[in-house]
Amino acid sequence: MQTLANVLVGLVAALHAYILVLEMFLWEKKPGRGLHGFDPEMARATAALAANQGLYNGFLAAGLVWGLIADDPTGFRVQVFFLVCVIVAGVYGTVTANRRILFAQALPGALALAAVLVAR
Repeated sequence: MQTLANVLVGLVAALHAYILVLEMFLWEKKPGRGLHGFDPEMARATAALAANQGLYNGFLAAGLVWGLIADDPTGFRVQVFFLVCVIVAGVYGTVTANRRILFAQALPGALALAAVLVAR
């Protein structure tokens, strides 16, 4: 079960690293614009906001990686903290921005958190 938990945490970290790249570096290019269906003008107007969001996603990814490499009990606690942050951000994004975020962010975070808690 520990291996499954580590894989799920790693996948959530990779997802947030991917979101960082989309929001910070590809926002005005086709992959970034396609995320929300923005035209080039809207992407240009919102690029600074997207980059800020991307940075926060990078912090989530970094925290999850830290949780994977840290010895217990720190590693376990860090994983739980950052997975809860992922879930809260996903729920908030679902309510305020787009329902897809529930399935793209909150659900993977919740599955990883469940695996981490069961593996404990």
